Amino acid sequence: MPRNPILTTRTLLVCAAIGVATGIVGGIAGVATPVVLATAPFLYGLVLGAHVLPGIIAQEVLRLPLVAILTHVLAALVSSAFNPAWTMRFIGTALLFGAIQEGVAALTRYRAWGAWRFFISAVAIGALVAVVVFFVAHLGTLAPWAQIAYLALSVAGPVAWTALGLGVGTSLRRAGVARHATRR
Repeated sequence: MPRNPILTTRTLLVCAAIGVATGIVGGIAGVATPVVLATAPFLYGLVLGAHVLPGIIAQEVLRLPLVAILTHVLAALVSSAFNPAWTMRFIGTALLFGAIQEGVAALTRYRAWGAWRFFISAVAIGALVAVVVFFVAHLGTLAPWAQIAYLALSVAGPVAWTALGLGVGTSLRRAGVARHATRR
């Protein structure tokens, strides 16, 4: 008996559509990044958090393995059109965020799709990014209040964008986007 592939043509097309839409959001975030870093670096976590959207929306809509990482990479390629010099940053972020989201889903064997699961990946992404960027960008030179704000917003950013992504994903799923694209 032939086996149904996980990534059907319909699934790939849904991932591509989500990737383009969220890639535009990521591109805008990329354009805003230098301005935010120059004027209010403690807000960077809110801006960077936008990059969680591709995987969150794809997983909420399709509920399949590999859709988060695939959609993240497609979104990174679209984001790169906004700032080609940052192509490798966009792709690196896509691979990191997609791997974390896929990893959390894999831990539940792709069977638990409650909002809690998405928020676990958001907090993990936020915490990891908060610590890495804090040291790489020398944010320790900021005033103590700005350091605390940066750390808090770096975790809150991905969590807030995840809530938005879940809302979009749920709406797309209810609209029938996932019909016949997911396993039965």
